[in-house]
Amino acid sequence: MEFTETYKQSGPCCFSPNARYLAVAVDYRLVIRDVLTLKVVQLFSCLDKISYIEWAVDSEYILCGLYKRPMIQVWSLTQPEWTCKIDEGPAGIAYARWSPDSRHILTTSEFQLRLTVWSLLNTACIHVQWPKHASKGVSFTKDGKFAAICTRRDCKDYVNLLSCHTWEVMGVFAVDTLDLADIEWSPDDSAIVIWDSPLEYKVVIYSPDGRCLSKYQAYESGLGVKSVSWSPCGQYLAVGSYDQMVRVLSHLTWKVFAEFTHLSTVRAPCCAPVFKEVDEPLQLYMSELSLTEDFMQRNSENEPEGHIQVRYDVMEMPITLPFQKPLADKPNPKQGIGLLSWSSDSQFICTRNDSMPTVLWIWDIHHLELAAILVQKDPIRAAAWDPTCTRLVLCTGSSHLYMWTPSGAYCVSVPLPQFTVTDLKWNLDGSCLLVKDKESFCCAAVPMLPDSSEYSSDD
Repeated sequence: MEFTETYKQSGPCCFSPNARYLAVAVDYRLVIRDVLTLKVVQLFSCLDKISYIEWAVDSEYILCGLYKRPMIQVWSLTQPEWTCKIDEGPAGIAYARWSPDSRHILTTSEFQLRLTVWSLLNTACIHVQWPKHASKGVSFTKDGKFAAICTRRDCKDYVNLLSCHTWEVMGVFAVDTLDLADIEWSPDDSAIVIWDSPLEYKVVIYSPDGRCLSKYQAYESGLGVKSVSWSPCGQYLAVGSYDQMVRVLSHLTWKVFAEFTHLSTVRAPCCAPVFKEVDEPLQLYMSELSLTEDFMQRNSENEPEGHIQVRYDVMEMPITLPFQKPLADKPNPKQGIGLLSWSSDSQFICTRNDSMPTVLWIWDIHHLELAAILVQKDPIRAAAWDPTCTRLVLCTGSSHLYMWTPSGAYCVSVPLPQFTVTDLKWNLDGSCLLVKDKESFCCAAVPMLPDSSEYSSDD
């Protein structure tokens, strides 16, 4: 992997949907860089520190959330002199997002009093009263024609279906939830999944016209759903729960056809490799030829201070994984499936059970079995699949990146002094990886993998 030099950042960074630009927040400045050269192509000054960044789908406009003020500023990449400011007044702004047409912005006021649709084409705006959440509870169809917005009134949850062309309400239906947590359209726009708060295990699938297609409840007592994710192909719905299990539903029957358990001890007949991160200190072996002081000094200068080389060792079964028992007397217990993500080809799922924060599990959905386990020294901060091939990259706040493919796992040292990886993001074309430290970032060019057919499930 080849790494660029570091650049300053103070918050959100994101690639444009057309994969050509990188937007970076540096205090109150919005810096737009070219992805290939990382040269600055535009620089915008906002009225306050930038808390949130989101590109419009067409990559022409970019939204900056100044939530401390609170207000929204919008900039145009093709018309730098054009400006737009959105201020809800006393109602405030808790969250903002783009509509699929890139010409409307949806803002949610403080205390979820209302959701407002703002047009960049004219001064018209539309209000939806009592949105359920600020940053959640809104989902768009993949074709961009409709929006499903969750609202709550009279102690009851509803879904409002709006046309993204006219923003007229096409329909409203009540949903069978105690306290709706979130909503998500299926990738083929044929169904809407809704799940309840952790206090009530309930996953409900509705048709766009409000008909209940299926209800799923794995158990009644105990905390329920923690994470939900559609596979990119739309054939599977994965549900991660507080009971440390992932259940996968089929879109044909809406029944569970796979259950994956995250046990603290892994035994045979499990044949999945377990990769454990171990230290590999740099050692210089003395030979008959003595090492000169100049040689030693040059090598110490090239090696970042405090840098330790690491590698993966393949462990033998049985193996006991690091486990943290959640505290019963504290809210938001660290247990259950907090990380749940599909590979781009829908064959693999990576998961993290929050009571085992240093362990990443990778499941093969085609063979319904465990594909690999990665055991890190430090808690896993982020994990992201390559959008173009079957490759997973993760970080743990160390000076290394960790990668897994169906052919194995390996560690990559970031050759930058005092640089610890706290977050990472892929460019949508898979050409490079954004690697973030606390106050800086760099980009990494990732070599292409062999043809994905090499890892076909038919092999």
